Amino acid sequence: MTDPRRTFAPVVLLGLASAGGAAVAGTKDWATTSKSPASLGLLASQTVSADMPLAGALAFVLLAAWGVLLVTRGGARRLMAVVTLVVAAVLVAVTVVAYLRLPDTVAENYRAARGAAAGDLGTTMTGWYWVALVAAVLAVVAATGAVRFARHWPEMGSRYDAPTAHPAAHPADTPADSPADTEHEPATETDLWKAMDAGHDPTERPDHRAP
Repeated sequence: MTDPRRTFAPVVLLGLASAGGAAVAGTKDWATTSKSPASLGLLASQTVSADMPLAGALAFVLLAAWGVLLVTRGGARRLMAVVTLVVAAVLVAVTVVAYLRLPDTVAENYRAARGAAAGDLGTTMTGWYWVALVAAVLAVVAATGAVRFARHWPEMGSRYDAPTAHPAAHPADTPADSPADTEHEPATETDLWKAMDAGHDPTERPDHRAP
């Protein structure tokens, strides 16, 4: 049986790559008309197309979720794995819905550009749409692997945690054989001068004083 810890690198790399690919594709046009601009009464430099900004936003959220998953431990990591899976599933749903909605959006963009009825534009999905769809599906696969194996993955050491103050030593922790005299040597230069002003010799140790 494969060691679950060995799934860490391939699953994380797949998750980051798929989320990154979806983020890039989400900034591109996903649908456009298959007819030439001239046949639509447009200039050659003009295009009629539509995008899906929500998919790009979800892809960036997915990238952030993977980043949090990598730096958490225990139950928090397993929770983030579930969150990652939910975001990836929503990304797939949004991408599928785009296939149904974007042709109408292209027609609306044409009416906005020409102020006329769109008619049959022959809308087609661009290559970036298919890149986004594949990336979203792979993101679900990676997130599913994270939900299943995250509890076995190596965790970031505690040395990366925020430093905490060490508690002061309690009087009860003082060794039993310590001298009964609790007077200590001055710790700072200011304490030395105060001791000299009071008539004490700060260099004199308690065990050297006369009885």
